[in-house]
Amino acid sequence: MPLLSLTLNGQAVSREVAPHTLLVDFIREHMRLTGTHVGCDTGQCGACTVHLDGRAVKSCNMLAAQAQGRSVTTIEGVAAADGTLHPMQAAFRSCHGLQCGFCTPGMVMSAIDLVQNHGCRDEAQVREALEGNLCRCTGYHNIVKAVQQGAAAMKA
Repeated sequence: MPLLSLTLNGQAVSREVAPHTLLVDFIREHMRLTGTHVGCDTGQCGACTVHLDGRAVKSCNMLAAQAQGRSVTTIEGVAAADGTLHPMQAAFRSCHGLQCGFCTPGMVMSAIDLVQNHGCRDEAQVREALEGNLCRCTGYHNIVKAVQQGAAAMKA
């Protein structure tokens, strides 16, 4: 099996993986980081969203080998080393932007990408940016509030 070497949540890792291994499976099964969820296996729900070189990607849609030599950040990698929540995570908590929590890691990762790479101007932009992330519980109102609050905290 080929050796996959990448940076995962700031740490260099190398593992042998089968060529057909999806990035989401590498993260969950090989690295035991289960915050990245498998929802649809088709890239439509966004539960598997991670950052690849600072950009949001759906990890069920790419092979682990495509991350060779690159940097991957999962939901486990966004909080501070001392456990302090990332401002976006804190905003989701304070705005009640979650219920069952299944979609939350992907929503948070997409929201961080929105703020860092595209800015966060208004509610319409937030709703459009999150179109690829499905939530079956909240109705999105509190998620949008959380993203706006998180964006303001990230800019501060």
